[in-house]
Amino acid sequence: MSTLTHPGRRRTLRSALWHIGALAVLAVVLYPLFWVIGGSLKPNEDIVGGLQLFPSQPVLDHYRRLTEGIADIPVSTFFVNSIVLAVGSVVGVLLSCSLAAYAFARIRFRGRNVLFSLMIGTLLLPYHVLIIPQYVLFQKMELINTYVPLLLGKYLATDAFFVFLMMQFMRNLPRELDEAARLDGCGHPRIYWHIMLPLCRPALITSAIFTFIWSWNDFLGPLLYLNEPDKYPVSMGLKMFIDQDSAADYGGMIAMSLLALLPVLVFFLAFQRYLVEGAATSGLKG
Repeated sequence: MSTLTHPGRRRTLRSALWHIGALAVLAVVLYPLFWVIGGSLKPNEDIVGGLQLFPSQPVLDHYRRLTEGIADIPVSTFFVNSIVLAVGSVVGVLLSCSLAAYAFARIRFRGRNVLFSLMIGTLLLPYHVLIIPQYVLFQKMELINTYVPLLLGKYLATDAFFVFLMMQFMRNLPRELDEAARLDGCGHPRIYWHIMLPLCRPALITSAIFTFIWSWNDFLGPLLYLNEPDKYPVSMGLKMFIDQDSAADYGGMIAMSLLALLPVLVFFLAFQRYLVEGAATSGLKG
């Protein structure tokens, strides 16, 4: 009995320690979220320096003030602007990057390897190096204070990471699918639209999720190209809580930050099932 009991006790102890460690890591990860939730329910004077994570008497004044807007601009305006930019970015990335990925993965043409190497090389180029020439270009085209500088690149397949992701997925699809489609009279447009895109749904959804989150959280781009507050997205709207009246409204900023999490969370939960399904199946099985 002792030989069976001691190993069982050791396994129980290891399992208990593992669960305790996992709970400790989870607490560290979730602490900022709980602090933000608690901060949105505290008066401004208790947010900084307060010891309590959640207030004993929660207040909803910060959420009520959001209904009044920021600097005479409704809060809904910032959310609508962010949705326009995020959805526009997702559509542009999925269309342009999937087309470029199909060309690299399924079409043989002269200079393909050179162009692919140049595309991958752009991943090594820091984004900040391109800021000044891009700004000068859009300024000469009189496109400053519009959404064009923030969306144009998405429709020109400039996100090499997503092109590479989709291309690798398309390369794993059997070539027999293309040959069977050509026997039925399909050309590249129909093969791309009716065969490649449906089979590449996991890669497309992964790209859509990351594009939506990155666009929604983008701060530097709107800061450079947008000048009018009524065109600001949520990321710039949060900045206005610090600038207005030369005082920092931390409570309003935290409350709006929580509201800004909801669209991203809803978007992720809506497509999580397809993302997990794609990771589990890893393409075709046959």
